[in-house]
Amino acid sequence: MKKNVFKYGLISGLIISAFALASVAICDVIGNYNGSMLVGYTAQVLALSFVYVGVKNYRDTQNGGIISFGKALQLGLLISLVACTMYVVAWAIDYNFFIPDFMDKYSAHIIKEAQQSGKSAAYISAQVAQAAQMKDLYKNPIWFTLFTYLEIVPTGLIVSLIVALLLKKKAADEGQVATA
Repeated sequence: MKKNVFKYGLISGLIISAFALASVAICDVIGNYNGSMLVGYTAQVLALSFVYVGVKNYRDTQNGGIISFGKALQLGLLISLVACTMYVVAWAIDYNFFIPDFMDKYSAHIIKEAQQSGKSAAYISAQVAQAAQMKDLYKNPIWFTLFTYLEIVPTGLIVSLIVALLLKKKAADEGQVATA
C-alpha cells in the first residue's frame, strides 16, 4: 500500500506543483489573476485523478480485486496528502525564493478589482482591509502553510470520497456476482 501511496501521490503532486507554479508565473508576468482560480482547481482535479489510478491499481493488483469503501477512502486520502504536501512545499519555495512580492501584487489586484466593481466605498474598504490582513497573515509560516493546504485539501477530500464510492468492491458471495 505504501508503494501506491507514494508512487501516485508523487505523480499527482508533481503535476499539480508544476501546473500551479507555471500558472502563477504566467499570472505574475502578465499581472492578471482573473481566471486563475478556475485554472487552479481544474489542474487540481486533473492531477488528483491519480487517486483513482492508485486506488484501482491497489484494488486490482494487490488486494485481489476487492476493496472496502473505508480502505479505498484511506488510500485516496493518503495519496492526496502526499500530493497536497508536495504542492505546499513547491509553493513555499516558489513564493519565498522567486516571487516574494506575490502577495503585494495579488493584493493590489484584489483592490483594483474592488474599485472597478462599482460597489460601495464600504465594500472597497473591506476588501482593502482583508487584503492587508491576508498579507500580514501570509508572513507567518504557520498561517502560510495552513492557507496553502486549504487551497488543495478540500479537492483531495472530494476526489477521494468519489473514488472510494466508485471503486469499492466486495467479494462475491456464494454464487453471486460482485458489484462494482
